[in-house]
Amino acid sequence: MMEERHKKILQSNRSNLVRDLDPSKLYDGLLEKGVFTQDMIDEIQSSGTRRDQARQLVRDLETRGSRAFPLFLQCLTETGQHSLAEILQIGAPSAHLQPVAPIQAVRPAVQPLPLSPPMDADKQSKYTVPVYPLQKPSTTPSPSPVESIKQVRVRRDSIQSYKMDASPCGHCLIINNVEFEPECELSNRNGSNIDCDKLERRFKALNFTVEVKTNLKQRQIKHALSALSKKDHSECDCCVVIMLSHGTEVSHNRFPGAVYGVDGQHVPVQQITNYLNGQHCPSLQGKPKLFFIQACGGGERDTGFEVSPDEAPPSIRGEDDQTDAIPMSSSSDSLSMSDEPDARATLPTPSDILVSYSTFPGYVSWRDTQSGSWYVETLDRILEENAPTDDLVTMLMMVNNEVSQNSAKGLYKQMPGSFNFLRKLLYFQSQT
Repeated sequence: MMEERHKKILQSNRSNLVRDLDPSKLYDGLLEKGVFTQDMIDEIQSSGTRRDQARQLVRDLETRGSRAFPLFLQCLTETGQHSLAEILQIGAPSAHLQPVAPIQAVRPAVQPLPLSPPMDADKQSKYTVPVYPLQKPSTTPSPSPVESIKQVRVRRDSIQSYKMDASPCGHCLIINNVEFEPECELSNRNGSNIDCDKLERRFKALNFTVEVKTNLKQRQIKHALSALSKKDHSECDCCVVIMLSHGTEVSHNRFPGAVYGVDGQHVPVQQITNYLNGQHCPSLQGKPKLFFIQACGGGERDTGFEVSPDEAPPSIRGEDDQTDAIPMSSSSDSLSMSDEPDARATLPTPSDILVSYSTFPGYVSWRDTQSGSWYVETLDRILEENAPTDDLVTMLMMVNNEVSQNSAKGLYKQMPGSFNFLRKLLYFQSQT
């Protein structure tokens, strides 16, 4: 196994490696030195863009044994990538190693001919015992897994990454409902503008074209989504929709929950996702469609459960935390879509869609009037710190863990989650 200190060096410098490494210059050297097999290199080359290949190469390198790190440093130096080699050597000044001899082709062993004692050919007997030369034991040590391709089990189940190098990467629509009409009896969502500003800045930094729409009624929400679906996304790699509003629980057969317009009429999340599926938005076929829902999934409040003292202590939030909860609507109106023929609920489950919810279906979602919602505050920070190195699903798990540690009024909890129908890993473009 690779030494732990070498793993930490690679991990702490992963963003630099992904940004600057030229994998194409390393393949011959890594193959010759036995760090990777040809099948593994072919797999890395098929992972996508240069950045994707660099990311995959660094991940695979950590699995290639104790000699892999110093041999990798040698390859960097030999291919002129001195700045990266120097950065890595700062934490490993003693990582020097003689190159492994090139792998020789395996040839069949040749048996020596039998030797007989000198005698007249006419007097040889059929009972003569053949004499073979003595074989001296080999003093060459057995090759390590890195040195011999015969001992390597080639991984064939690695997940590919989505292409995410277009500029701009894609469109991002943010619908921010703050002020609700008095007759609908929904409270204003103080603090939501803070969430909106954070996410607008974050997705611009991730190279998305961001459009913000504020205080939309139900029909205006549908119109904005329809307009987004009619855009030409052929030059883009991704599309993002962010909903900041009150929410409720509705009957569904795919994605739970619904979000409210400022007129008190809701739009099911299932219907929101349908606008961008492969049938209704052909230019997004095969591309990731991401939906982030900051709204309650219902009216139930989670008081949590006791944990052992070893668990991290919960973070107790402010007394002015509010919820985005509305009582569950009846099933008779929850999926009424007769006025939207391009958003039918009978379509099969679409691929390449991820819906991230701020809270577990049926439960409230907490929002601080001064600092914004727990979910968006954490999501924004995790994206800022980890987008250069981690895929989206991994980052959402980080969000889940951190939000679950919070406590509203010292009592109530919140658990985000997602419905993931992505087929590949998704890495956002690193900030420059």
